[in-house]
Amino acid sequence: MQKKNDEQDVRSFGRLSDGEGAPLYEVVKRHISESILQGELTTGTVLPSENSLAADFGVSVGTIRKALAALTSEGMLMRRRKTGTVVTGWAPLHNLSHFFQYFRLHDKQGGLLQSQTSLMDYKRDVANEAEASRLQIAVGDAVYRLKRLRRVNGYAAMHETLILPATRLPDFPAPEALPSLLYRYLFEHYDIRVAAVREQITACLATEEDARLLEVAMPHAVLVIDEVSYDQSAVPVILAHHRFSTEHFMYVNEIR
Repeated sequence: MQKKNDEQDVRSFGRLSDGEGAPLYEVVKRHISESILQGELTTGTVLPSENSLAADFGVSVGTIRKALAALTSEGMLMRRRKTGTVVTGWAPLHNLSHFFQYFRLHDKQGGLLQSQTSLMDYKRDVANEAEASRLQIAVGDAVYRLKRLRRVNGYAAMHETLILPATRLPDFPAPEALPSLLYRYLFEHYDIRVAAVREQITACLATEEDARLLEVAMPHAVLVIDEVSYDQSAVPVILAHHRFSTEHFMYVNEIR
């Protein structure tokens, strides 16, 4: 069943600021895809007209058309004659444009899940030898080290450590201002777009820390993902270590 978006939904996008720091169509595309992934634009929703979206975002119709075409090619939207542009409800394609923006947890029926992120630890630190090698920086260079916990439907799903080179992130926000959607923040404020990722996936028995943070009884298996993400220039930008339980969820990595 298709659902027409009303004026209130349209205005929830908001006009773009002058300091978005990226091509306008890319920023529009990210705002719309974020609304889809967060459930604000649900399956079957018919988007407003291109003219309405252009007025809402404060951009040209050509910019809107380019953003919608990109989202259509990636499967998040489809065009229907006499209907318009419709939200498909498909999981985002994990290609170069969406691969690293979103946490790929699904329920046991295959539905994409949304997680709530809480920051457990934040510090400006220095890179050790292994971290420096993987981030292609010098040993002792400044890094931001973030420890986060993700919950889905009340369950502790994953804890993660993210390491980012500080030299690329001037005026990086303080802990209380750090957004949960970190990859979108990097794109919009630093023009750093994650364009590729290298993952190493293993499984092991839960440690005491895993059991405490994931709220599981030992022995318990956890899935471990170590990854390096790269920007549009193939420069490493984030070193990450994820550990999560698949008792209630499953990890899905799809390429179409």
